[in-house]
Amino acid sequence: MTQLPPPKALIDDAVARALAEDLGLAGDITSAACIPASAHSRAVIAARRGGVVCGVDFAVAAFAQLDPRIDVAIRAPDGAAVASGALVLEIEGPTRGILGGERVALNFLCHLSGIATATAALVAAAAGTGARIACTRKTTPGLRAFEKHAVACGGGSSHRFGLFDAVMVKDNHIAACGGDVAAAVRQARAAIGHLIKVEVEIDRLDQLDPAIAAGADVILLDNMSVADLAAAVKQTGGRAILEASGNVTVDSVAAIARTGVDVISSGWITHSAPILDLGLDFVHG
Repeated sequence: MTQLPPPKALIDDAVARALAEDLGLAGDITSAACIPASAHSRAVIAARRGGVVCGVDFAVAAFAQLDPRIDVAIRAPDGAAVASGALVLEIEGPTRGILGGERVALNFLCHLSGIATATAALVAAAAGTGARIACTRKTTPGLRAFEKHAVACGGGSSHRFGLFDAVMVKDNHIAACGGDVAAAVRQARAAIGHLIKVEVEIDRLDQLDPAIAAGADVILLDNMSVADLAAAVKQTGGRAILEASGNVTVDSVAAIARTGVDVISSGWITHSAPILDLGLDFVHG
């Protein structure tokens, strides 16, 4: 499945900052010392284990910004499922430029592909239930748009992007409003425009009906047992979207999905997913 990448301007800016961080004031002093300026090479980036690819445009931008003479052929686009050994990119051009861009290209590719791969594992485990897998705001500072794109490449969907695009009344909001779930929802509903959704977090079943009656569009069922999630689905009867959150893993997600909740949100897929191991190797001959 091919996914549209974030805007090119955002990618170029992120890559430029990463290259500046890596090259510093003197550039790649190792390559400059060892490699003739005229040297020309071919290389490939390949998967060292199976997964879902994301971040191809970042890798392309890294090489292009270092040396526009480097040619990059995409063999596995964002969203592609690859087996161990599969080619992702083929690269040809000035050797110094390839070596200078290698780590930045791989850092973006491995990190974002890891998120896409972790998301795909949850999506596969919940398949057939109708529950969607969603990411949260638990993202790496400065990389949110890219990490949420990676989630989409893995078949997941996004929760709100930030504090600005949806209301989410959490436990601390409720505490600050005097501990009344319904009152907090009513205050939020009265203060916002008609296009903005209101979600409220609850951790007990007795909070469910008051939250719905107060006008909540979405109920986040926080760290509830599978039995309580199933009870919440029955009690709600379709009156609101139900989102399960807390301790979502590949091992637990299928049971959570079978309760009938609409959405399962996971912070793990963005803040703790392991990288997908990809490597760059020179090709001789």
